[in-house]
Amino acid sequence: MYAIAAAAILIYVPFLVVGYARAQVGYDTAAPRAMFDKLPDYGKRATWAHQNSFEAFMIFAAAAMMAYVTGVNSPFGALAAIAFVVSRLLYSTFYILNIPVLRSLMFAIGSLSSGTLFYLSIIHI
Repeated sequence: MYAIAAAAILIYVPFLVVGYARAQVGYDTAAPRAMFDKLPDYGKRATWAHQNSFEAFMIFAAAAMMAYVTGVNSPFGALAAIAFVVSRLLYSTFYILNIPVLRSLMFAIGSLSSGTLFYLSIIHI
């Protein structure tokens, strides 16, 4: 359950960078989405990382809740949950820094972690 809370918080870490980028170009409260094209490249990548975090979180939250409800209580399950949180933090970092190979690796680790939790839940039933 703590991993779900941590993952939910991590959704907004890239948005801090987006806020900084918006402040650099002058935030337009009348058209906040229209200013996307004015953002520096790192700000655009931070926006994409933020959006992807919502998508990954939904799958992880379902997997973690399924593991919780089915009573998965193994070190491997805990490791999968921690690996998801760490990989998503690094995913956003590598996305913003424009290191695609490491970003993709972190995405794969996060996806594998969610898949592991689903698997452990299914075999536990």
